[in-house]
Amino acid sequence: MLRIEGIKLPVGCGEAVLREKVLQRLRLRNAGDLLSLTLLRRSIDAREGVQWVCAAAAEVKGEAAVLRRCRDRQVSRWTMPEPYAPPAPMPPAALRPIVVGAGPAGLFAALVLARAGQRPILLERGRPVEQRQRDVEEFFRTGHLDPRSNVQFGEGGAGAFSDGKLNTGTRDIRHRFILEELAACGAPRDILVDAKPHVGTDYLHIALRNLRRELIALGADVRFEHQLTDLLVEDGALSAVTVASPRGTEVLPCRRLILAPGHSARDTFAMLLDRRVPMEPKAFAVGVRIEQRQHDIDAAQYKEYAGAPGLPASTYKLSCHLPSGRAAFSFCVCPGGEVVAAASEEGGVVTNGMSEFARDKENINGALLVSVTPEDFGGDGPLAGVEFQRRLEEAAFDAGGRDYRAPAQRVEDFLAGKASEGPGRVAPSYRPGVRWCDLHDCLPSFVSETISQALPILGRKLPGYAAPDAVMTAVESRSSSPVRIPRGEDGQSPVRGLYPCGEGAGYAGGILSAAVDGCRMAELVCAAIAQEG
Repeated sequence: MLRIEGIKLPVGCGEAVLREKVLQRLRLRNAGDLLSLTLLRRSIDAREGVQWVCAAAAEVKGEAAVLRRCRDRQVSRWTMPEPYAPPAPMPPAALRPIVVGAGPAGLFAALVLARAGQRPILLERGRPVEQRQRDVEEFFRTGHLDPRSNVQFGEGGAGAFSDGKLNTGTRDIRHRFILEELAACGAPRDILVDAKPHVGTDYLHIALRNLRRELIALGADVRFEHQLTDLLVEDGALSAVTVASPRGTEVLPCRRLILAPGHSARDTFAMLLDRRVPMEPKAFAVGVRIEQRQHDIDAAQYKEYAGAPGLPASTYKLSCHLPSGRAAFSFCVCPGGEVVAAASEEGGVVTNGMSEFARDKENINGALLVSVTPEDFGGDGPLAGVEFQRRLEEAAFDAGGRDYRAPAQRVEDFLAGKASEGPGRVAPSYRPGVRWCDLHDCLPSFVSETISQALPILGRKLPGYAAPDAVMTAVESRSSSPVRIPRGEDGQSPVRGLYPCGEGAGYAGGILSAAVDGCRMAELVCAAIAQEG
């Protein structure tokens, strides 16, 4: 087959236009010589006009002659990459492996184990996504928080209420496997070709339900409202776990546990510390959610082409390094989305962002974050970052009126150092509502100073980003896990049989990378089972 790069297509065109472009690029006069055509990748290019830039694979008659004749550096021979090969089915272990956490890492760990015939037990402290949707909506509507079922906890993990981005800065053979699984479970098939794929919260919930059904069909035991509360360790090796469930407390014998707790499982981290499982504090980032009108950002990115039919909502990726040595950057941008209430503990306000697949709401929002390191935490020990987060969230809760409204401020007022009294052109999307104030009162001084210095710089990079009426809500504190649980090359903690996994354990930075890590840990568990014979 041949791979053709740099195919430029007008936005909104169909497959016929792609086919015609490929015929031209390959100098094929007879359309019948193009035996098959597969779109491999596409991305929007807005530098000169607005167009799709695509890569495609073509099967043609007389491939060698076509390659000589077209004389195009962007046309080359291509072989389909070898697909990911998960562990082959084998006899089940005497004790079923346990997976803790039904976020992307835990779900894909359970899937790989189940396909290998290991019938894992999947424990999730939260509820199935159907019930979780109702619980989250109740919180958004009334401000009544359920610490067991919220934006952080429940089937799908924190990513279930997000933009559902699946892009990553790493390359891994497992990526395609994960994307294809999600598409087979109901995610949009666009994720298989988009350079910056996203599923959207609405389609993620469909995919999660179908993935759960597949796990159960493969013999997995999926248990919701089952929380890991203790580890039983004998001679340095895991022997059992204690689980709290609606039926009470139960002890499950366990020799292999994939621990994928998510970045907000603070009580789990405290339990691990009590059990002397090695942990270390990890750098992460904190800041605010900033939102602008999507139309304004589209106009800045697409110029006169903004609003053209078929053109996706624009997004951005911004960063700057300041003379102070601090860095500020955008994170988890949600075009056409909303800022969401992401608290999981009573007495704290946390913000995050969410979009549906259509990305068709009025505002775009993204985190504006400042990097923080253990030196900034103001304490010692593995959980110093957790306490740092908690202090910020409690300060935001106080500033918001102690009813889960979020403290908010217009950019113009933030830069002037005065409290805002209400919105301008940008209506805040956060529910259950905002309380206008001065965010300097609830952010650490080094965070607010860094944001103040960064806003004008980022505004010059993207006109409209730091618009006077852009709204900032606080606090964005759960960008990634504040701890890392060390593991060896075999995936195990110094506590043998414990496999720390995913974003909560400090080994991933998003849905796709967490799912990859889940696959890896499942492979290592399968290898250990096979070695025992």
